[in-house]
Amino acid sequence: MLRVTLRGSGLPTVTLGSGETLLFGRSPHQSIPDGDADDALRTTAIALPRCAPHVSRLLGELVVGEEIARLRWHGSGETQVSSLFDAPGGARRVTLAEGMSLLLDEGENQLVVMRGRQTSATTYDDLAIVVEVTSSVPEPAPRPAPSTEDLAGETVTAPAPHLPRESREWYVALALAEPWLSGTDDYPRPPSNREIYERILEWHGYAWNLERAQRVDDAIRSISALAFGPKDDPFRAGTGRAQNVRFAIGRRTAEVRLVTVEDLELADRAAARRNVPPASP
Repeated sequence: MLRVTLRGSGLPTVTLGSGETLLFGRSPHQSIPDGDADDALRTTAIALPRCAPHVSRLLGELVVGEEIARLRWHGSGETQVSSLFDAPGGARRVTLAEGMSLLLDEGENQLVVMRGRQTSATTYDDLAIVVEVTSSVPEPAPRPAPSTEDLAGETVTAPAPHLPRESREWYVALALAEPWLSGTDDYPRPPSNREIYERILEWHGYAWNLERAQRVDDAIRSISALAFGPKDDPFRAGTGRAQNVRFAIGRRTAEVRLVTVEDLELADRAAARRNVPPASP
């Protein structure tokens, strides 16, 4: 069972449960079904305050199921949806247009209607709505891990392909994926070879021979082969601009966890300890 809460500035908080539907927009009450009393009973409509006149009467339809909450977008304009969840690359951000649907993530989801709120006769501001999805059923107890004592060697799960910690390629991957690991990936720009070299020098104090751009390229090629595999390796595709390839490798490196947020924190802590000034006598 789900519990879904909709709130926003100047908007009364609305809470729904599984089996209920919420209609919202400039004037959504006309969209309540009138042919089926049961449907009408389970449908709530709420008008968003201070909507601009160009905002659709029915913007969105929020349908709460037993295990999922689905947003159907009916507005003639687009909306941006961002959800905050723990994953490489930070929050998910998508744009919905009329007729599109989206399954909302558990936790906080923010909808932004561009220029949807009227602030004066001729000026408009973005209209922000927060939809929080939580489960009203406690999570089941974790399933115990299977014992490996009686398993043959070939049935034991092997570790995933990875980069040796604190190796040259590990540091290059960390610098390349840092925008995604640190959550500053709204419009990430992959670092240049020189920026990768200087970042590693800051972390480690020694950067091998990465001052030479060709050595950084070689490391990125090794990382790409491990992250994508031979079939999807962009260096083997032979198409696309170099900057797009660098972007794809940085994002993929974070997605498959060749380096992690914990690795980034480890490197930052090591740099902080190394750069601590000596205590005065």
